[in-house]
Amino acid sequence: MLRVRCLRGGSRGAEAAHLIGAMLGRSVAGWVQRTFQSTSSAAAAHQHVAEEDPITEPVQQECPVCSYNEWDTLEEVIVGRAENAHVPPFSVEVKANTYEKYWPFYEKHGGQSFPVNHLKKAVAEIEEMCSILRHEGVVVRRPEPIDWSVEYKTPDFTSTGMYAAMPRDILMVVGNEIIEAPMAWRARFFEYRAYRPLIKEYFRKGAKWTTAPKPTMADDLYDQDYPIRTVEDRHKLAAQGKFVTTEYEPCFDAADFIRAGRDLFVQRSQVTNYMGIEWMRRHLGPDYKVHIISFKDPNPMHIDATFNIIGPGLVLSNPDRPCRQIDMFKKAGWTVVKPPTPLIPDDHPLWMSSKWLSMNVLMLDEKRVMVDANEDTIHKMFESLGIKTIKVNIRHANSLGGGFHCWTTDVRRRGTLQSYFH
Repeated sequence: MLRVRCLRGGSRGAEAAHLIGAMLGRSVAGWVQRTFQSTSSAAAAHQHVAEEDPITEPVQQECPVCSYNEWDTLEEVIVGRAENAHVPPFSVEVKANTYEKYWPFYEKHGGQSFPVNHLKKAVAEIEEMCSILRHEGVVVRRPEPIDWSVEYKTPDFTSTGMYAAMPRDILMVVGNEIIEAPMAWRARFFEYRAYRPLIKEYFRKGAKWTTAPKPTMADDLYDQDYPIRTVEDRHKLAAQGKFVTTEYEPCFDAADFIRAGRDLFVQRSQVTNYMGIEWMRRHLGPDYKVHIISFKDPNPMHIDATFNIIGPGLVLSNPDRPCRQIDMFKKAGWTVVKPPTPLIPDDHPLWMSSKWLSMNVLMLDEKRVMVDANEDTIHKMFESLGIKTIKVNIRHANSLGGGFHCWTTDVRRRGTLQSYFH
């Protein structure tokens, strides 16, 4: 099977540059030595010539980052952290992305820790999830723990941080490239810092590393008068293509994209604007096609609890948020599966998401899926598709805004770049 391989030093061009630089280094060193030998003996007494680095061929090494879709065999993954998670300040972009029933929670706790006992349970659940992934043969990596309570100030705004719980929101892997999303919430402006040690390690081992243009997140990025009062308001605004983020500058969360080889699908959402989508389209270039799709969704934010591609030509499509372009998938021969209604109780807090996290699953390969242990009906759905369910309980972690797909970013999957959408 074809595998992407990387060379230390980047490319043959980089090797040539290294060789020329080393040759020039020897010439310059010799000239410097001869020049200093003609000076006083006192200066010569202090002279020393640095040893030359040997010129060697770069070490050929398999790139640790390589993933083209959501279902090839998972070999390495980043799993987020619940530690130190803080409620974001209740600013306009947060209000537009949360449900009215939780607004008092944000008004009271914005800038403070999520309930401590709840966080402890979430941390324990994610540790168990990591253990199960390792048992399934997956290498697990984690972001750095950070104090998200620290207030920071830019020329345009002041905020506290949030968390490093959802790597899917901020990191996207396309082939051997890691792309850092610019984000759209002020509370997530510096979230990338938790992942930088990992990204630098992958970069040193041969991965590409791209940081999308960082938005200023000035007031002009947001519709300060975004009129949210009821669910009906949200439906009407979304249908009109009106969102809390403007087109002032590019912004996007990586979780609004979902990958299927040479085709990526994305929605315009409360956190991803058309400028951000266009940046991604131009950046990826002719090898990939970025398709904009939309849904009957009153609160579009992140695509993977609405439209989750789980195999070649196989997609879970949320029945409560139908895709307006679903016919193009059917014409392409894809199988569209509508997952069952979630079983999560009404009294369980979901401060940052809907119950449809039940379909926010993580494929370990085409025949294994990590799924909520409490969702019996979706277990049966997967079994009917011939997919083995790896059942894990992360109910308290769900409250922070994500399911298994959100809590992870796949670093390496065993597969090659292919086309699945014709």
